[in-house]
Amino acid sequence: IIKVSIVIPLTCMFLGCIIVMLHTFASHRQFLETSRYLLFAYMLINDAFQVISSVVLFVLVVCQIKFPICYCIPLLFVSTATFQNTPLILAAMSLERYIAIVYPLQRPLAWRSDRIWVIILSLWIVSCLFPFIDFSIGKQDPNVDPFSTPVLCKTIKLNSSPIQMLFKAVISILFFAVVAVIILFTYVRILLETKKLRQDRASVNKAMYTVLLHGFQLVLCVLAFTHPITETLVVVHGWQPEDMAFFNYFTFILIPRFLSPLIYGFRDQSLRACIGK
Repeated sequence: IIKVSIVIPLTCMFLGCIIVMLHTFASHRQFLETSRYLLFAYMLINDAFQVISSVVLFVLVVCQIKFPICYCIPLLFVSTATFQNTPLILAAMSLERYIAIVYPLQRPLAWRSDRIWVIILSLWIVSCLFPFIDFSIGKQDPNVDPFSTPVLCKTIKLNSSPIQMLFKAVISILFFAVVAVIILFTYVRILLETKKLRQDRASVNKAMYTVLLHGFQLVLCVLAFTHPITETLVVVHGWQPEDMAFFNYFTFILIPRFLSPLIYGFRDQSLRACIGK
């Protein structure tokens, strides 16, 4: 009861912030005509789906509600795809800031506001491709009928084979390593631009801070993979595994999503002013 009482109110507050920000985006044309804000709106929508799907899975497991795997797969697919989509969005937002600073007059066509949907669609396809492969290569338990046998909706029910575990580990490392390199590259290039641009140092410095925030959120996302360390702590100190699992979920899955609207939304002066109205 305590765990659910903590997660549900915070989730409602988070979704309330998302609704206010998306309403603000839809009500002001200036945001709909800027690539940076469109990518940010896409990140908010992705985080909303991630939080909703993961909270539903959390409540189902905590309440010990069982149902066939065929109904569980869509929830797990959405949760996994949106989780992997987060670092890709962070990389895209960092690249957008880099292009806006380094190539303000020669921006590539795909990064313009009227074509940014190409980038968004590409990110969504990539993030959905790997969960689809992951679920496809799994071995089905012969004792479990996917259409009739009720089970707890956990990823272990679909990701139990060694091949799946290896595939998931390789993809996760690849995703976050590539995104880390992109964020580091964009930060260094923008830092070098500060020595060249004398007339617009304020916008360049703001872009640097934005890329640093992307890196900070990436670190929070990477911490979601520290569960082997925390599982060792469970064995050493005799803690309850379900309590440690809740700590990992709340700290490394929910908190980074809750911080997204606060970090990127309310710190933006234009967006903050519109939200205030």
